[in-house]
Amino acid sequence: MPIPVEQQNSKLMRAMFHTVAPRYDFITRAFSYGMDKRWKRLGVERARLLERPVVLDLACGTGDFSLLVKRIRPQARTVPADITERMLHLAHDHGLRDGVCADAGSLPFADAAFDCVFIGYGLRNFPHLARAVAEIERVTKPNGVLVTLDFFLPRNAVMRALYLGYLYVQGTFWGFVLHRRPRIYTYIPDSLRSFVSIDQFTRLLRDTGYREVDARSYILGGIGLHWGVK
Repeated sequence: MPIPVEQQNSKLMRAMFHTVAPRYDFITRAFSYGMDKRWKRLGVERARLLERPVVLDLACGTGDFSLLVKRIRPQARTVPADITERMLHLAHDHGLRDGVCADAGSLPFADAAFDCVFIGYGLRNFPHLARAVAEIERVTKPNGVLVTLDFFLPRNAVMRALYLGYLYVQGTFWGFVLHRRPRIYTYIPDSLRSFVSIDQFTRLLRDTGYREVDARSYILGGIGLHWGVK
């Protein structure tokens, strides 16, 4: 399937998420039927964080993962990173001070800089997924953990059609109601058409060098929560 034009052009991607940013938290709750926070909390709880971990919150949005980490490990150092400056400003408004504007395909961090990397709903937006995963592995310490939560393409053809249809209807509705631009959120199912399944992403993590890879599936296989140890 063709890759959405926004995914091929970083300027268009930034512009789209600049528009989305003020409604980002609302939309993640709406598309997940309010289960989004519970999934993220589970992701953090199973990350086996050290007492004072150095954590990268990549594609951070408004900083949900960073805030959950701080709640569990108050002495953690969290680094929110996002390609969209407006998202970083909103994360800053939530008390997260060390934001970095960064592209996942070329991270501005040293090798083995982080004990854990969290990614919430960012994987689909990386134009070169394997390259981004390799970069994330590079900046993670040995025995460090990667935790991701994202939309995925269901393997079953019937479930895939139902899920994409559901996302398209939801996206059209909320895009029109919130922005008078349905495309803002119909981007989500369009980006999924050329994306991978939960099992395919699991294999990519293992091929990149992660071990103890585990995944949980939600909503017809359309949402996946992954853990992997470097």
